[in-house]
Amino acid sequence: MLGCDIGVLFKVTVAGGSYQDGNTTHIQGIPPGVWITEEQIYSDLLLRKPGQDELTSPRREPDIPIIYSGINAADTMPGFSNKGLTNGTPMVILIPNMDRHFEHIDAYQKTNRSPRPGHASYASYQKYGECDDAIGAGIFSGRYTCTIVAAGVVAKQILKRHGIEVTGYIREAAGVRAQDMPIEAIRQRVTAFRTMRKKHDPVYDIMFGQGRIRPEMRLLEKMAVLAEFEPQIPELYARGKKMDEAAIRKEYGVHPKLNCPDIEAADEMYRRIMEITKDGDSSGGLVEVVATGLPAGMGEPVFRKLDGELGKMMSIAAVKAIEIGDGFKVKDRRGSECNDQMYGVIDDVSGSKEVCFKSNHAGGIVGGLTTGQPIVVSLAVKPTPTIGKPQSTIDKISHETMILDAVTRRDPTIVPRVWPVAEAFVSIILLDHYMQHRAYQGM
Repeated sequence: MLGCDIGVLFKVTVAGGSYQDGNTTHIQGIPPGVWITEEQIYSDLLLRKPGQDELTSPRREPDIPIIYSGINAADTMPGFSNKGLTNGTPMVILIPNMDRHFEHIDAYQKTNRSPRPGHASYASYQKYGECDDAIGAGIFSGRYTCTIVAAGVVAKQILKRHGIEVTGYIREAAGVRAQDMPIEAIRQRVTAFRTMRKKHDPVYDIMFGQGRIRPEMRLLEKMAVLAEFEPQIPELYARGKKMDEAAIRKEYGVHPKLNCPDIEAADEMYRRIMEITKDGDSSGGLVEVVATGLPAGMGEPVFRKLDGELGKMMSIAAVKAIEIGDGFKVKDRRGSECNDQMYGVIDDVSGSKEVCFKSNHAGGIVGGLTTGQPIVVSLAVKPTPTIGKPQSTIDKISHETMILDAVTRRDPTIVPRVWPVAEAFVSIILLDHYMQHRAYQGM
């Protein structure tokens, strides 16, 4: 299988599938001296994983990452303090699948001859034939996006060292759109949402809060912890950490289940999502990612333009369109309405010069290069293909027409799980191009 890698200087390769033993992220280009732990990676994975509330699939994957290589196991010399830091070699992160029981496999086996409309199951069968990894949709499942989130944690750590910050959130869901807000206010709410979700995550508490997985442990010790933990997962998720939604709103100022900084809009999103779900259907929405701190002139011309590179986020399962800045809205505007006019500011005391813009319709990219303004990327997320309504399909083998009733586990909407993936993906692309930019400028 080709197509499972991205990047030039910061290169990410992923592998795995929904019902294989697990998923893997292989990263090249990490500079030495970066502190990366399983706890840091899990703090983002818990935002994407299923089984947390009624807005996600009931699959109970804890998504506990294990760093397999790429960091120093001990201080390398007397007087050195580099234990646990990256050493410049490729980093490999394992994310085992721990909720793939026979009754779920059996359900897929019974329905795999009848592909789900809107899903990759028909096309993948045409490509890979009878050996197509169709249990849980294999690598075409949203399950693989955990690998992107894991790599994104590493990318964000490196970008942050250079003053670059990337923030994702839900802009629209089930036809309800959040109001415009300053990026500073958005980041404050997103940070609060992250803190809240971590505090209410039972797996985080057990694995990292209680120190059952620690950086200094060997691989086999960590795997033994996971093997012991696996039988406890159903009861843990059934018991869970109950959310006092009123208390959460008061303490954190966020919606308990939707990472949308506009709380009133989030409430209406939730109401509408549940209304559609009760009708046996699913809904989509819009995820937005904003990146700040990037220098002007970053990117490459023609076939490697930065906005074209960001368009690779169509690789995320369920994403059907990418907008940079005003996106599709520009088709109805005049040049005078669309151009981002510039003006210069000269400090009278220091004599320093700065270029400013009166607007950011371009989303921080023109000619495929950054302008120094915030990069704004929006992703259109389609409704979950698996729904609770009868749908017309065919038998993969005989091509006879038949009616499909969905029987597998499903997400009422994928939007709440896509935003951390989009944030990670943007970070991976920006870091790769930032490294190329620094290398080019250095020459």
